[in-house]
Amino acid sequence: MVFGGLAEKLQNTLNKLKGKGKLTEKDVSDAMREVRLALLEADVNFKVVRDFIKKVKERAIGVEVLESLTPGQQVIKIVNEELTNLMGQTQSKINFASKPPTIIMLVGLQGAGKTTTCGKLASLLKKQGKRPLLVAGDVYRPAAIKQLQVVGKQVDVPVFTMGDQLSPVDIAKAGVEHGISHSNDVIIIDTAGRLHIDENLMGELTDIKIFIEPDEILLVLDSMTGQDAVNVAEEFNSNLEIDGIILTKLDGDTRGGAALSVRAVTNKPIKFVGMGEKLDDLEVFHPDRMASRILGMGDVLSLIEKAQATFDAKKAKDLHEKIRKQEFNFEDFLEQLRQVQSMGPISQLLEMIPGAGGKQFKNLEVDEKELVHIEAIIQSMTREERQNPSIINANRRKRIAQGSGTTIQQVNRLLKQFAQTKKMMKQFTDMEKSMKKGGRFKLPFF
Repeated sequence: MVFGGLAEKLQNTLNKLKGKGKLTEKDVSDAMREVRLALLEADVNFKVVRDFIKKVKERAIGVEVLESLTPGQQVIKIVNEELTNLMGQTQSKINFASKPPTIIMLVGLQGAGKTTTCGKLASLLKKQGKRPLLVAGDVYRPAAIKQLQVVGKQVDVPVFTMGDQLSPVDIAKAGVEHGISHSNDVIIIDTAGRLHIDENLMGELTDIKIFIEPDEILLVLDSMTGQDAVNVAEEFNSNLEIDGIILTKLDGDTRGGAALSVRAVTNKPIKFVGMGEKLDDLEVFHPDRMASRILGMGDVLSLIEKAQATFDAKKAKDLHEKIRKQEFNFEDFLEQLRQVQSMGPISQLLEMIPGAGGKQFKNLEVDEKELVHIEAIIQSMTREERQNPSIINANRRKRIAQGSGTTIQQVNRLLKQFAQTKKMMKQFTDMEKSMKKGGRFKLPFF
């Protein structure tokens, strides 16, 4: 879970306040002490923690809370708002040039994921109707140019390269000229990094900035480095005056120190976050949605956006009709499974559901391999069996298990789950029909 450790501690602390009918200043102070410890343990910058606690406490011991009918919920609301403010309040977008092309320069230390992020950003912008060009400006790291070419091919975006013998400044200038002559409206320049910040690195990046005059300088940071990421951001910002930040590996960050500190320290917005290894796992950063996820309130808007981007409207309509007519079969089930898988890891989807960050999901293990087994079982069925599961007798179950490399017990479990799913769908369909007729519907188990 993103920020798993921090989220659990904050939710546990704030939930204690929910049960109190009236709050005293001592209740608030005790809660803020626990929140402070949770943030410090999450590697959040101590100055950021101090200012955050001060703001929350000032609001939490005011009239709006102490005289409220639901003081605990008011405190949670304040923490949510201040967390949102801490991470930037609202979504920060790329500043596209009024006259194309828009030149984006990606900078950062070696190992932060710059080259892969170049491809992810190009893929994201391409989906928005842009015509991006990738420019291979890292002439020092072995295979950096080849890596960018591979990434470019995977996302079907052209890559401009001049080898590793010319200077990065000359390559960047030539790349921009190439992009202009080939009508690319976005040019993304991959630059070299170092294992640490030094004068040579900053001098080279400054020269590139002077000669190509980028519209956006985006700093790529490894979120899992925590406090060190904040120090790196300060250095890059003081030397280059960056326009925004891309946090990589956020899906593996259980602490959250970088995401909660970097905006406050640099006063530069987090624009994108990397949420996985796939080239479409780059997401626009929404401070308000992330704050809600940390506090276990879910992120329904992001979940809806993922579904809209993944699910085909016509297929969804056809599926609804099949469910209504009780014609839902294993072929439809497999289609839905694949679409859900394309939305991302199930564990990440659960985090977006309100309450899913709470105790009821704490010990839930989402085994992605089980989905692979389910797909194998369904594919081992004949078309007739997928369309009419009732004909699957003992001999057929044995054959399906052997064909899918699973056990008969796994096949039985899937058939049982499918039958329960169809039963539940029938109940909701009957409810829908009853509601349309203006009648009352009584669930069979009440």
